[in-house]
Parts: sequence; C-alpha cells; structure tokens
Amino acid sequence: MKAIAAVDNNWGIGYLGELLVSLPEDQRDTFRALTLGNTIVYGRKTLDTFPGRKLLPGRTNIILSRNPLFKMEGALVFHSKQAFLDYSHGHEKDEIFLIGGAEMYRLFLNYCSEAVISRIDAVFRADVHFPNLDNEIGWKEISRSDIIHSAKGYDFTVHHYRNLNIEY
Repeated sequence: MKAIAAVDNNWGIGYLGELLVSLPEDQRDTFRALTLGNTIVYGRKTLDTFPGRKLLPGRTNIILSRNPLFKMEGALVFHSKQAFLDYSHGHEKDEIFLIGGAEMYRLFLNYCSEAVISRIDAVFRADVHFPNLDNEIGWKEISRSDIIHSAKGYDFTVHHYRNLNIEY
C-alpha cells in the first residue's frame, strides 16, 4: 500500500472537512495518474468531500466506516481496521493507495511501503495534518520533482518517501 497526499509547508492537509487547496496539475499529473486503474482506500469523511459524494471513477473504491449500517453502492465497505487489513493481505499484487483522511493516515501509514507527497509551498489554515515524514523515524525521501507551477498561483513539488521498516 502507498499513501498519497497534498500538504502545505506545515504538513496540513485539511480545514473544516475540506482540502486546503485543489491544484488541477497535481490532481491530474500525480493523483489521477497514479491511482487510475488501481485501488483507493479512504474514510467515510473523505467521501463527503467528493463532489456529489460520488465515487472516483476508474478505480476500485474502498471506504472505511465505523458505522456498521453504512453502505455505498459501487464501493467495497469495511467497518474495521482488521477487516481491511485482512482484505489487503489477499491483494498484495494490487496497487492500493491510501488517500485520506487524517484518521486513515494515522491508522494505516505504518502499513504503507511508500508515500507520494505533493508539498505545496504555502501555509494555509489547517486543523488536520499528515505526519511530517522528514521527522518520522524509518521514513526516507528517495526522490523529488522539480518545482511545478500551478495555474492557481502556488508552486509545489512531488516527494517520494520509502518506509524503511517494511521489507521489499
């Protein structure tokens, strides 16, 4: 499994249940390019941020919710961490991307072999954060892109991290 997120300079990822900013270039060239045709896993609160609460097309959507009554047509729904981990162990050959939110990153980041982090050169008001991988023991940056200029006026770089605690 791989984590994917966009963070600001303080590793913020959201405010009041919304993304800090949406950069079309990052969504198209990083997020969509990596996740299309693969499996994405996210929490029910992240689903609420999708336009019209519609599943992301062209991907297997997995949603985690503690509510045992929650269902979503077209998605696989798991109601516990262990249920999802049991599923993922049977799908090691699948590309699974953990896409948020903060609670999901907290629960599953240590199970991720890699993280793809788009670092936006700005500071936004944020009430949820991604762990700062530069300070996390066992995580190492292995590459980063050149600076990318967004039409929305923000610069960002895409960083690839490896979890050294997981054997490859």
